[in-house]
Formats: sequence, C-alpha cells, structure tokens
Amino acid sequence: MNKLGMISATALLVSATGAWADEVSLVCSAQPEWCEMMVAAFEAENPDTDVLMVRKSTGETLAQIRAEAGNPKIDVWWGGTGDPHLIAAEEGLTQASGVDTSELLGWSQNMAEISQGRAIGIYAGALGIAYNTETLAGRDIAAPECWADLEDPRFAGEIQVANPNSSGTAYTELATFVQLFGEDEAMKKLAAIGANINSYTKSGSAPSRAAARGETGVSIGFMHDMVNLASQGFPLAVVAPCEGTGYEVGAVSVIEGARNFEGAKAWVEFALRADIQSKAQDVGQFQVPSNSNAQVAPESPDLASIKLIDYDFATYGSSETRSRLLARWDAEVGDPNPQQ
Repeated sequence: MNKLGMISATALLVSATGAWADEVSLVCSAQPEWCEMMVAAFEAENPDTDVLMVRKSTGETLAQIRAEAGNPKIDVWWGGTGDPHLIAAEEGLTQASGVDTSELLGWSQNMAEISQGRAIGIYAGALGIAYNTETLAGRDIAAPECWADLEDPRFAGEIQVANPNSSGTAYTELATFVQLFGEDEAMKKLAAIGANINSYTKSGSAPSRAAARGETGVSIGFMHDMVNLASQGFPLAVVAPCEGTGYEVGAVSVIEGARNFEGAKAWVEFALRADIQSKAQDVGQFQVPSNSNAQVAPESPDLASIKLIDYDFATYGSSETRSRLLARWDAEVGDPNPQQ
C-alpha cells in the first residue's frame, strides 16, 4: 500500500466490533527518521492498522488543517513546536483526546491545561546557535557566544535560519527575542542579524544540517538537532546564548472532526508511553521526553544548566499574537527570497 496515497472511504469506517478503522492519517512534524520509526513501531503493535504518514513543518500543517476545517484529511498531528498546536486548539481545529497524562512532567501537563486537553507535550528542547568549527577557523572568524554576536558584520553571509512563517523553530526564535528584548528591540535585532543571513529555509532543522556540512558557518535552531549532528562526527559546536534562550514543547494533537478518532487516540496514548519516548535516542533524537519514566539520552542538552526564559506559551501560542508578530517580521525583517 502507498502510505502517502489517498485514504479510501471504506478503510476509514469503524468496524462493527468497535475497533478503530484500519488506517490512521498522520502528519508528522518531527525529523523524518523519527517519524518513520514511530510509524513502524505503532504498526508492529497494531498489525491490522496502516498509518498513512506525511512529513510537514508545523507552519505547513497549521495552514492545511485551517484549509480543511470541517472536512479534515488528517486524524492526528504529532511533533513540531507547541505554539502552532496551541493556535490550532484555540481556533477549534483540534479536540481533546481524553488520554491519561498523570505520568507526564509539569511542562507537558501545563500545555494540556492551556489547550483544554487538545495539545499535549511530548518533548522539550532549547533554542541555540551552532557553528562549524572548521569553517569559522578557516575564515578567522571568532565564534559566537551571544545572540548579539550574530549582529556583527564578521558574520556577513555566514548565518542560516528558517522563515517563521513556515517553521515552528523560527517562530520560537521570534517569540524568544520578543520576550528577551521587547517587541520593538527584537525586530531591530532580528533585522540586524538578517543582514548577515545567506538564506531563510522552510524547515527549522535545515540550517544546522547546512552548518554541519560547511555550507554555512552558523545556524540558529534547536540544540537537540545540533547535538544529533555533532554526534555523527560533524565539526559542529553548540552554544547556549549568553542572554538566555527560549525553548519548545513539542506536542501531539487530535484533529477536530477526525474520521478515525479512536485510531488517533490510540496513537496519542502510544506516543506518551515511557518505553516509546525512550526509543527516540535510537534514531538520534535527543529532546527531553515528557514522560517522567522515560529514559533521557546522555547526549540530551541539560535544560537545568541552560539560561532559559520563562517562555509564555499561552501568549505566544495564540493566533492573534502569532499573526501580529509574523506581520511585523515580514514588514521589518523579511525574507528577500521566500521559498514557495
């Protein structure tokens, strides 16, 4: 069966025995290898079920479920930064799954409370800076230690970051700067850094992959993605910015009007289990898991040692705030070559 094909109406009917339908439509906003591992593990436990998985960024997924409101093609959305999940919840695009969250850490339960059970935290990760040690050394460029360093002309053409309109990672950066510096100053700083950016990517993880390969000197993204690349032997150093930094809580949500609610709920229960979250490190994913009984990979960034801001998920996960900040970013920072 082609897992990226169209979902047949027959396969989506719930059986007379009360079991869920034999196809679950999933959009995954995590790394492809993690998405694939999760699908394989779920299908192994549920051999009569096929998961039809498509990998999309959080911004793309939010746009899709908005466009499909009232006639959704997706049952469940797993992974990606929590802000778009919270926006979807606020707009009534997702629904509560009713699963047990008692084993989850406080930051995960907080997301569930904010969203009235519509978005549940599955992992956490801090925003940071990565740089290719060989590239900067070869060009005699001093390494960055702070966000402010990225405004320096020595990084002209050396920085890559995603576009916040499509990337949850980059929206987290935008919201982090606003919370650190105030909205007006944040836009000035992002514009100054923008003068040194060689490309705005669609995906939040793409800049660090480019830095690892030496295609750019510096990237902005999540530290766990950077650590993953460094663990593979790439000459990538990871920096927790001196001013402080924001963080994401990745989430899982069931789509309002999902054709296969029971299958979607089964996926959520599966994704929140300690044994399943512990498997993430097997495919090089080093986020901090939300289940209090899950194993934390030794490579995972120690959130307790990083200067984290008190990230306001309720405010920056609202549709009004996101729309306003993106409009200001487009007008005052902007991407000169937006990707279609």
